[in-house]
Amino acid sequence: MKIHVLEGYIQHIYLVEHETGLLLLDGCCRADVELVCNYILQLQKPLSALKLIVVTHMHPDHAGGAHKLKKLTGAKIAAANAPSQWYRGIDGVMMHLSDMALALWVAGRKRKAKRNLWYPRQLSPDFFLADGDSLPYFNEWQAIHTPGHTDRDLSLYHLPSKRIYVADLTVKVKGQFVAPFPVFYPRLYRQSLAKVKALQPHSVILAHQGEVLAEEIDFNALIARAPKQPMTHWRSVKKKTKKALGLGS
Repeated sequence: MKIHVLEGYIQHIYLVEHETGLLLLDGCCRADVELVCNYILQLQKPLSALKLIVVTHMHPDHAGGAHKLKKLTGAKIAAANAPSQWYRGIDGVMMHLSDMALALWVAGRKRKAKRNLWYPRQLSPDFFLADGDSLPYFNEWQAIHTPGHTDRDLSLYHLPSKRIYVADLTVKVKGQFVAPFPVFYPRLYRQSLAKVKALQPHSVILAHQGEVLAEEIDFNALIARAPKQPMTHWRSVKKKTKKALGLGS
């Protein structure tokens, strides 16, 4: 097993090479689709070698390229067995737009040119993963439900090497590991941190900071500092957008 790390539009991309095929640990951005396909070809493999794309949650840098990559490669999509869609209803439409705008803001901070990040707000997975399920085609990997950032976050645990990809469970800011932004479900978020800590992984793979030894993360301090109330940009964005559209408060 080899993990290839690609520098994506605003996040790292982890393409896992097994003898049986390729596994993409997250759905990346729409802007990353060409990069992923070209890299697969550089490995001297057909695009059909990509067997599975896991979408850990629905934000643009984790789900944005999934459907397009499926169309180009024939890969299947797997996601958590969360109820309904994340971006549902009129609120979902507005949140989807605001999340793409936030992703473009992050790209600007990284001095990246503006790209088209549009992607379907509704995901159509081929596989729904329960907590503890083995990944289809790649049974060395286990899906771990780690909600809090959203209601359907997944972490992906490689059992033989004790490496765990946690997507946005934590980020590193000014040398310190902190909670991501947003955190919609604070209680679930703290439980998810405790769950990952209890696994005692050897290393932790982060969507935005690469792979670090687990001992570098003080999970107890991270749990203690975690927000106790929802911490989201969406509350203010929703209020301002509704007001602009004349929909009331």
